[in-house]
Amino acid sequence: MLIIFFYIFYVIEYYYWFFKLKNGYQAYKRISFEREAYANEHDLNYLRKRKFWQFRKYL
Repeated sequence: MLIIFFYIFYVIEYYYWFFKLKNGYQAYKRISFEREAYANEHDLNYLRKRKFWQFRKYL
């Protein structure tokens, strides 16, 4: 994803969860990019083996 599209998708997803959950912190934790990052934060080789558009798994 280009940087612009990343931020657009990030903000859209954040507001989707924010309006659904009515909680900013919970909305942040439900963003697919953040869920992917937290799930793989201890895997130092994750970026090397990560497939393109892998974040869709966390939607």
